[in-house]
Amino acid sequence: MLDVLIVGGNFAGLAAAMPLVRGHRKVVVLDTKTPRNRFARVSHGVFCLDGQQPAGIHAVALSQLQQYPTFAYQEDEAVTISLINSGFVVTTKTGSRYQAKKIILACGVKDQLPDIPGLHSHWGRSVIHCPYCHGYELSGGPLGVLATHVMSPHQAAMIPDWGATTFFTQGDLELSSEQAETLGNRGVAIEQTPVIEIVGDGEQLSSVVLEDGRSIVLRGLYVAPTITIQSPLVDALALELNETPMGTFIAVDEFKESSLKGVFVAGDMSNPMQNGTFAIASGTMAGVAAHRALMFNL
Repeated sequence: MLDVLIVGGNFAGLAAAMPLVRGHRKVVVLDTKTPRNRFARVSHGVFCLDGQQPAGIHAVALSQLQQYPTFAYQEDEAVTISLINSGFVVTTKTGSRYQAKKIILACGVKDQLPDIPGLHSHWGRSVIHCPYCHGYELSGGPLGVLATHVMSPHQAAMIPDWGATTFFTQGDLELSSEQAETLGNRGVAIEQTPVIEIVGDGEQLSSVVLEDGRSIVLRGLYVAPTITIQSPLVDALALELNETPMGTFIAVDEFKESSLKGVFVAGDMSNPMQNGTFAIASGTMAGVAAHRALMFNL
């Protein structure tokens, strides 16, 4: 039997594995190889790794973990889970079966983006969600923020630190007087006419087209997606969830343990603050917490 099965093998999952294998615990990581950050060319703002390719960071982390004899990595997808007296049984898409005392879910989320022509093809490059991840490279030119939910005005108020900002409300979002005042104080222009097309070369956008035919030149467009949880294991385990304007997240305590004892959650599945650094940090906490639970039979 495994000590811990980690479902998800990107930044959070591999970070969770490190303290466990260094504590001589037997760990298997299942990875579908479809990380959320696969659309980005590079990762910025990661301590000591600024500007590195995500795949390169992953490769280094995996190669380091593979030096530990209690670590194993499989490209596979967990599809079912059940509880047993000693822990959990997980079956995979390829038919493999794993028994583990503890589970760490780190399988990430899926971004739900507005259905606007040109948006998906620029996603992760010049249509982005995080100014700390990619904003510096797009700064200095005109920027836009596209309204997607009630937190979008807050995002729009942040972006002027990176460049002159226009907030596109899409004609649906009604600003409160306080929000309008905050945006005004930050120098944000407000555009009510909906954006209907993103124009660019698939890497760098050049402008957005509005419903009335106008074109507005932009260097970058910020879009906060709503997120959905991908893994069927979450429903199977009936984990407590937190519903937010940004999407659904798994509820966890300060040790990253879910509402079900023995199931820990790392990365974007449980944290609305989402970037590579936060994923690594939460993975490390989940790994340490799972080890603690094994030590003391918690």
